[in-house]
Amino acid sequence: MDSQELGKNPVVQKLRDWDAKAVAEVIEFRGETTIVVPQEHLLRAAEYLATEASLGFSFLSDITVVDRLPMEPRFEVNYHLLSLDRRDRLRLKVRLAGAEPSVPSVTAVWPTANWHEREGFDLFGIRFTGHPDLRRILLPDEWEGYPLRKDYPVEGFR
Repeated sequence: MDSQELGKNPVVQKLRDWDAKAVAEVIEFRGETTIVVPQEHLLRAAEYLATEASLGFSFLSDITVVDRLPMEPRFEVNYHLLSLDRRDRLRLKVRLAGAEPSVPSVTAVWPTANWHEREGFDLFGIRFTGHPDLRRILLPDEWEGYPLRKDYPVEGFR
């Protein structure tokens, strides 16, 4: 799809009309739309997508983290959204630098983000600023490192 066709996507167009800075890039692949959002605009864009009646992305189904080592920005945090009324899906993507990665928490927008963000912290070391209870969820508190990072030792820390 070329850039003109991407601009015709009603969700992308509404988000751009609301705040053009909230859309850094649009990726269309296999019928799925991904909007790359700058980190500083994530929380506002999430609130808009969740509360704008004509969009209604009120359900956050998942948050995934990708470690793209050795590329920089190293991490991607993907938010998988669903509009139940419109039967529409959308992915928001935020790219984070490898050194001390952090992104605002969206638990105030979608409460289901709570455990997803804790998992991203526990396994990748992503800090979700403003999270109400950011602590390990799967691994013991004394665990060293973040085992799903590509630079984590295969045999674990010694």
